[in-house]
Amino acid sequence: MPIAVVRQSLLDLDAEAIVNAANTLMRGGGGIDGLIHQRAGHKLLLELQRVAPRRCEVGQVVITPGFELKQKWILHVPGPIWRGGSHGEADQLGACYRNAVEKAAEIGVQSVGFCSISTGVYGFPIELAAPIALREVAPFADRFEAVTFAMFGASEFEVFRDALAELA
Repeated sequence: MPIAVVRQSLLDLDAEAIVNAANTLMRGGGGIDGLIHQRAGHKLLLELQRVAPRRCEVGQVVITPGFELKQKWILHVPGPIWRGGSHGEADQLGACYRNAVEKAAEIGVQSVGFCSISTGVYGFPIELAAPIALREVAPFADRFEAVTFAMFGASEFEVFRDALAELA
């Protein structure tokens, strides 16, 4: 299975496409979303205003060029806000990863990088999110040369690394 977990920034990955943990407004935000917007340049916002003029639903994927990033494509997907776990958050998060990896396969990229969707300010517990993410992506992994989960922080890296070991 060509899935790896690395401790580095998503933006440093040698991947054709990256998956952005966006918000439903598709106009940039905090965390990795804000950093992607900052580094990709102003054309990203203009493109998102064109392709997502109003908003997107949780789990809906919007594809844009990478513009000033080294990655060719950005797949933007809003994740669920954690509300205790009894409002379908796990299913919604699963759909985020599944829809993103399906879209990456559809556009024909050979390598795709993921971050940890919804585990920052959206509050989804990372110990629950990591197995969901890996379980949803794994059935599609053989369609790519590389599928990489890039975790910037040590604790999130450890959680995803351990979840990958459990999956294997």
